Amino acid sequence: MSDHVTKQMKKKRERRERAHLRVRSRVRGTEERPRLSIYKSLKYIYAQVIDDSRGVTLAQASSADLDVRGGLTGAAGDTGDAKAPGTASQVAAKLVGEKVAERAKAKGVSKVVFDRGGYIYHGKVKAVAEAAREKGLQF
Repeated sequence: MSDHVTKQMKKKRERRERAHLRVRSRVRGTEERPRLSIYKSLKYIYAQVIDDSRGVTLAQASSADLDVRGGLTGAAGDTGDAKAPGTASQVAAKLVGEKVAERAKAKGVSKVVFDRGGYIYHGKVKAVAEAAREKGLQF
């Protein structure tokens, strides 16, 4: 670890990793119901639909994708700001949820189990989940 990582930051990361391990002990993606996994970095939001029985990612989307970034520049008028929302914003999370749901539906996946990645279910994680539900994924 770098010197700039504080004890508080380490504690926070370790808490999330422990929570994720607890969730993963109970949530297992199968061929019928793959796992929709969320990961947030400081810069981007990622979502994957994973079949754990085969160890295969069926669909993925992130706010780093050009499709999602293109949607963010168009979303500037929606918020009333002159500046477009960032790739780590709730607007980006909603676009990621929509995109991963579309890609999963294209692969024939309609039901998933939700893996919040150890994050609290609010804000960006909730935005991804609700957008995926609106696009037709059931969980």
